[in-house]
Amino acid sequence: MRICLITPRPDHPLLAATTALLTPRHHVESLDPGAEDCLSREPAGPGTLADVYLLKARTPRALALARSIEERGAPVLNSAAATGLCQDRTEMAELARRAGLPFAETRTVAALRLLAAEAEPTRPLVVKSRHSRRHDLVARADDAARLRALCADWPDEPVVVQPFTANSGWDHKLWVVAGQVFGALRRSELADGGRGPTLPLALGELPDGWLDLVREVGSVFALDVYGVDVIDAGDGAPLIVDINAFPGIRGQAGAPEALAALALRAGA
Repeated sequence: MRICLITPRPDHPLLAATTALLTPRHHVESLDPGAEDCLSREPAGPGTLADVYLLKARTPRALALARSIEERGAPVLNSAAATGLCQDRTEMAELARRAGLPFAETRTVAALRLLAAEAEPTRPLVVKSRHSRRHDLVARADDAARLRALCADWPDEPVVVQPFTANSGWDHKLWVVAGQVFGALRRSELADGGRGPTLPLALGELPDGWLDLVREVGSVFALDVYGVDVIDAGDGAPLIVDINAFPGIRGQAGAPEALAALALRAGA
């Protein structure tokens, strides 16, 4: 079987370990969606396509490449549509809440400067770039002064605004590959002191219903490989604060095996 990774980093630990599992019997190659000739390098004929593509990139060029491959009949995991949906935090929140998922209440503002011009917030806020990308805006703002300070660097940034929910300061990073859940605890970048270490998480110690909830996200968003950031909003009540298509899933025993098996099933 021929398996192609759409990524600028085929040496990423998850992809490298998955490739090592597959290459004894299968051919694994990669396409860098940032390369100038990435679209022209992919053969146009349906018979020359790979059997399956793993989309480990989220840039506009990567999504365009994935869409062109899908249009020619090859499976892409995750699909370009599902990956693109997770890049728009407004659409993500709307779909999650329509589906009844416990997702943070989300409001969209066309530019951060417009939010800063509003009345003094009555409670702490979480402000994020509407469009998820590397080095985007994610910050807590307790008052108008903080919003004005953020405007110094992000005045015209389209943002989503969520009420800050008091919690332990630890994000439950829950990753799923074809229904198999992996997890870790990571200190939130919004906690006092900022981003901290990542710690092991015993899935059996999660509150009742959390694993079913995380798997339901995959069904709602049509994702095969994804991550869900969940906080405990009190007494074990889950609150989803972010959903990511094809996250890194570093250091999780069994994740490369699950991804290799998924690729083989999808490409068969």
